[in-house]
Amino acid sequence: MSRVAIVTGAARGIGAATARRLATDGFAVAVVDLAEDAGQPVVDEIRAAGGEALAVGADVSDEAAVATAVDRVAAELGAPVVLVNNAGVIRDNLLFKMTADDWDTVLRVHLRGTFLMSRAVQKHMVEAGWGRIVNLSSTSALGNRGQVNYSAAKAGMQGFTKTLAIELGRFGVTANAIAPGFIETDMTAATAARVGVPFDEFTAAAAKEIPVGRTGKPEDIANAVAFFVSEASGFVSGQVLYVAGGPKA
Repeated sequence: MSRVAIVTGAARGIGAATARRLATDGFAVAVVDLAEDAGQPVVDEIRAAGGEALAVGADVSDEAAVATAVDRVAAELGAPVVLVNNAGVIRDNLLFKMTADDWDTVLRVHLRGTFLMSRAVQKHMVEAGWGRIVNLSSTSALGNRGQVNYSAAKAGMQGFTKTLAIELGRFGVTANAIAPGFIETDMTAATAARVGVPFDEFTAAAAKEIPVGRTGKPEDIANAVAFFVSEASGFVSGQVLYVAGGPKA
């Protein structure tokens, strides 16, 4: 029987690539996103390739919705023992222009959402005596102009991860974080649009600042997730892996 994984924000980008990769690696995958129908194409793709998947609609910042979603996954796929907290939003602005709603929205989805999902899923991991939690941080955790909310949230993800590793290790559960650099997704495309630069020019400029000379793809992050959730990675916990084509943002 396949181990069950939950990936949040999995309808597109890093989340979708991660869901596909975990399915390829033999996991049954719950594709969680705000709207169930948004995740269905990813589920259809996984099933067409011979994998097992389920689309689930849930707002990860809503406590009741999270409980319902995790219960549904457990009932329809099996008890989840892998959780990838990827759901996220951006509300970029300079500090003096940032509204309280911009701040609250970003912190609520990233930090509250990760907390609620982790708390709901950990009981299944503890009962199984085995589990893997991977939280998506960012190189923005090191600071990034116009992202005081996002940077704070992503730095918070790292502290959250390290504490999970301490609390859950004795139950066979590891917790690690991945901090992506520039990854080509709808989110970075939206940033390019916001600053009025064509996406190809935006990525070309970014690549010039990256030591390996290219921007990242969602699959680069999915590969790192696959490492952390593997059976062989049981002695790796509480770590933050920067997947950024170099040592820093």
